[in-house]
Amino acid sequence: MEVNTSFSHDMDDEYKKLFRRLNPPRVVIDNEVCKNATVIRVDSANKHGILLEVVQILTDLNLIITKAYISSDGGWFMDVFHVTDQDGNKVTDEGILDYVRKSLGPESCFISSMRSVGVKPSMDYTAIELTGSDRPGLLSEVSAVLTDLKCNVVNAEVWTHNTRVAAVMQVTDEETGSAIMEQERLGKIKKLLCNVLKGSNKSRGAKTVVSHGVTHTERRLHQMMFADRDYERADDDIMDDKRRPNVNVVNLYDKHYSVVTITSKDRPKLLFDTVCTLTDMEYVVFHANIDAEGPEAYQEYYIRHIDGSPVKSDAERQRVIQCLEAAIERRVSEGLKLELCTTDRVGLLSDVTRIFRENSLTVTRAEVKTKAGKALNTFYVRDASGYPVNSKTIDSIRQVIGRTILQVKGNPEDLKPVSQESLSRSLFGGLFKSRSFVNFGLVRSYS
Repeated sequence: MEVNTSFSHDMDDEYKKLFRRLNPPRVVIDNEVCKNATVIRVDSANKHGILLEVVQILTDLNLIITKAYISSDGGWFMDVFHVTDQDGNKVTDEGILDYVRKSLGPESCFISSMRSVGVKPSMDYTAIELTGSDRPGLLSEVSAVLTDLKCNVVNAEVWTHNTRVAAVMQVTDEETGSAIMEQERLGKIKKLLCNVLKGSNKSRGAKTVVSHGVTHTERRLHQMMFADRDYERADDDIMDDKRRPNVNVVNLYDKHYSVVTITSKDRPKLLFDTVCTLTDMEYVVFHANIDAEGPEAYQEYYIRHIDGSPVKSDAERQRVIQCLEAAIERRVSEGLKLELCTTDRVGLLSDVTRIFRENSLTVTRAEVKTKAGKALNTFYVRDASGYPVNSKTIDSIRQVIGRTILQVKGNPEDLKPVSQESLSRSLFGGLFKSRSFVNFGLVRSYS
């Protein structure tokens, strides 16, 4: 007898939907049971990717997850999270707590769709995704092209890792302030940006995607860098083992699980980055234990591939280790942290990054935001030659841009004093090239 597999699959899907409707998610928030954290418990019908959605919602609220206990054997998902605010205190803001209840509870739609991972149409701006080989001054070149094409960068996030770069940029038309709709113009933007990304390096491909879609930026950056294979290390990679996370994968053959253990320096969004990669690699987390109450974080996951099998070979095991190392390292910002706050205008990002480039600084990570006409930008920079950034170089850049506009937020150890000879070289080597600034943010002069 021939079985209609399509009908069988549809029946299974309908049964799962019915099961979820009959068993809506439940959220319990407790500020009494733990002395130093708010405890959030989430119970719901299980499905692939649900752990990532829950962690993503908590992370997007800038909550710090200090502990987590995860269990999703069978058809039920049970998570317990210990969270604090950015200052390490319990979460008492009723607005945030109410948002958590609505986002994860019965009123939410996160059970029925991966809404934040997919792409949604937007007429407010045009989304540009870039991946390629990183090099000093690349962000400056990309920003200059967008400015010349009458595009205003309203939001952007740029990551670099292992000689690769990924960026998600949201741009608007300079005149209308809305999304760019003309297909011919979009094609030109895509072509010119792709040429910039390629540069003189033909060994690895450059990719440019232009769309009118909204997606979760950090989630998308992980997907882009994973697809670009940034986890593949060069043979001459000599990264300090003390800085590299310790990742191990072993099989429990009697339980048919693979156990992943990760020990690394703790930082915000660490759990989100790890779960993103496990999900992208199509592994299912059945049990997990997270402890990040100290300076070091410990993560333990019991996983199987989506096909039900544990890690099958040493090659697969090595790939899991490399991909998880990359996921953790992508957000580790190397360099000096600079924050810029000023009135937004077209070409602002291009002008700022050009000054960085002319002073031999390369951007390792960037976050560009625009809110109520204000540009709120964060840059992590380092010397293009790999050495710590000269304090006098930063001082001269701040003098040009404006000391109140550009603030140094990084570790003082990322700055080094310089000799009088190197001071003259760094101070005057780049500031008086083809362009100069007067009254930064208001007037530009070109020679």
